[in-house]
Amino acid sequence: MAAVSLSHRALYEEVAELLRQRIFNRELEPGSWIDELKLADEYGISRTPLREALKVLAAEGLVTMKVRRGAYVTEVSERDLTDVYHLLSLLESDAAGVVAARATPEQLTSLQALHAELEAAAVPGNVDREQFFSINERFHMRLLEIADNRWRDQMVADLRKVMKLNRHNSLLKSGRIEESLAEHRAIMQALADRQPTVATQRMREHFRHGLEAAA
Repeated sequence: MAAVSLSHRALYEEVAELLRQRIFNRELEPGSWIDELKLADEYGISRTPLREALKVLAAEGLVTMKVRRGAYVTEVSERDLTDVYHLLSLLESDAAGVVAARATPEQLTSLQALHAELEAAAVPGNVDREQFFSINERFHMRLLEIADNRWRDQMVADLRKVMKLNRHNSLLKSGRIEESLAEHRAIMQALADRQPTVATQRMREHFRHGLEAAA
């Protein structure tokens, strides 16, 4: 296989991103062993930047390093999933309350535009699940951006990477797309009505139902 062309940014960061996307796309399955020699050969690099990349992914929770056994794609347990959703619920519901109280009309309009994209991706009989979840993530990250707390943003970004390890399971539940869309409508209504307490509660409900679908 021809070596993959890498950009000029730090080599290990580029390799980490390549591996990250392969994990998210299920090219590297949860629980699978990561063959360092094969990957180093495939990317045309030494094992040093590859190992540095694996350390980055291990810090993010996407890879698990096992003594004398090497690196494995992390398997998300039911406890892991519950803990991740619990923390995301706390962080993002707080952000929703902040947005309801402080967002400018222009910022709310940007969220409404993303919500409209969600609606378009969930047309009955023509649902694009991958597009829906991609837009959904953009919506949540935009809401966090408007809430403007970089420490919260960093924590949520890391937690969402772990959540993605289990994302495809939640896609399989019949009716979840429709449920999620209805929950987003309720969140948008609370934001538009400038009701921080309601927005906080609606976001908590959104994550509770998301956990039920993913478990």
